[in-house]
Amino acid sequence: MLFFANHHSTPSSLVSTRSGFGLIEVVIGTAILASVLFGVSFFFHQAIVMSRETTHFVQANFLVEEGVEAVKLIRDESWSDIANLATGTDYFLEFNGVKWATTTVDTYVAGIFDRRFTVSDVSRDGNDDIASVGAVDPNTKKITVTVAWNNGSATTSQSVETYITNLFDL
Repeated sequence: MLFFANHHSTPSSLVSTRSGFGLIEVVIGTAILASVLFGVSFFFHQAIVMSRETTHFVQANFLVEEGVEAVKLIRDESWSDIANLATGTDYFLEFNGVKWATTTVDTYVAGIFDRRFTVSDVSRDGNDDIASVGAVDPNTKKITVTVAWNNGSATTSQSVETYITNLFDL
């Protein structure tokens, strides 16, 4: 009978070994789950960062386009408002609710974007083509609109160059 009792009873060293395997399984399972969750959260964090960068890039493109259109509207009001701007100087655009105007005071759009434009003289050669040397055309200006914003620890910018003319001969 003692033999049966010993045969059915479990030694204490065997019980602690079996419970030790359960603890190891829990630790390994927790580590695997934590790794998966860390990977998923890292993926979503990167997706959010890329989404924000893409949003800023698209907004900057629209602001550059709006800047070109605003300069054209200023030109349409009076060519002298464009012709009298100093070449190579940074100018900024402001909208007063009725019309666009230029200023030399840096203004940020949405508190994020720095939009500026410069005016350059345009020279024409003997064939009346735009050239790097030649006679300065008083009725044509080269406009460069630039939008810059902070992108983490760096500054990103978008710019476009275009020519405008004294379309209405004002």
